[in-house]
Amino acid sequence: MDDLLGFGVPDSVAASHAFAGLAPQNLEPLSPAIAGTFAVDAPAAVQHNSRRAARAAQGKSSASDRQRMSRPAGDRRAVARAARDLEALPAPAARKLQRHELALMNASAPKPPRKKPLSVLITMAAVGGMFAVVGLPAYALSPVATVTSKTEADAQSMVVSSSATTLAVARDGYHATTEADLAQMAKNALRAEQNAAYNLSGARALGDDYPWPYELMQYQGGGLSPLNYYYRECVDFVAWRLNRDAGSYAAPFKWVWSNLTPMGGDASQWKYNWRQHGWPISDTPIKGAVAYMGGNHIAYVKSLNADGTITIEEYNYIHGMYGQRTLTPASVVAAGGTFLYPPS
Repeated sequence: MDDLLGFGVPDSVAASHAFAGLAPQNLEPLSPAIAGTFAVDAPAAVQHNSRRAARAAQGKSSASDRQRMSRPAGDRRAVARAARDLEALPAPAARKLQRHELALMNASAPKPPRKKPLSVLITMAAVGGMFAVVGLPAYALSPVATVTSKTEADAQSMVVSSSATTLAVARDGYHATTEADLAQMAKNALRAEQNAAYNLSGARALGDDYPWPYELMQYQGGGLSPLNYYYRECVDFVAWRLNRDAGSYAAPFKWVWSNLTPMGGDASQWKYNWRQHGWPISDTPIKGAVAYMGGNHIAYVKSLNADGTITIEEYNYIHGMYGQRTLTPASVVAAGGTFLYPPS
């Protein structure tokens, strides 16, 4: 087949020799003018050993070369080898690149550098920090004052000018409520409640002039009055009346616990204290006397009535309240009581 197509070896017989006997006979030769018209300067034919060599001479790659170059490059050496093979081919005329050539160019092109996750994370943190700094208030950007510690020797060698003035510490008007404050608030509220109840009782209209009718009693957490007896007890009320009758209306009072009943302040001890002082005691009442009612209660004799009865004033017969009663002297004595005349 190679001999028929003219691709045989140089020493082989040409196909034209085989058909030499078939040339037309008795044909007149062409004139020189006509023959010059059809003359063509054809290049001498080049003989090749095979179709592969002929395709290579025409700038065409073989099937194995096209398959090898169309595969994506697995490493740099394969890309370099494919580039050398491409350079070895004769330069073809300008034409459209084939698919395997585009694949080779893409494979040999430098790939963009891959970003590392750590660098991406650092970049994001830096950008976020920039936004955080922009959002900080103005005072956050002010320089921080540096506190320099002083040693004991430095502190001892410090010299203060005599003209230096002491700075007053500025304080606001607020303070935390303490437990003592809460207790005082509770006591004040109870005092206000008791004062309202006292005003509704009508004690002032009856003649009560005790100065502390709203104060807390001992069981309510109350303390001692200026007379040194517990507030709103019968003894404190009677001691107030003895001071009033003596013209002592304010501190220092004439009669207090220390000079009135120093041997005991309970009502049951008043009779004993009178005897120790040598003050008069009688079963006959007089106005202004102390009515010892027996037991642990005393009252103040307000008046002697025409019918022989007496009117007494007292505190804490009704719990913590002022009251009046009309009694006979005999009933007081029968209950184990007596009358203690005002001290002199």
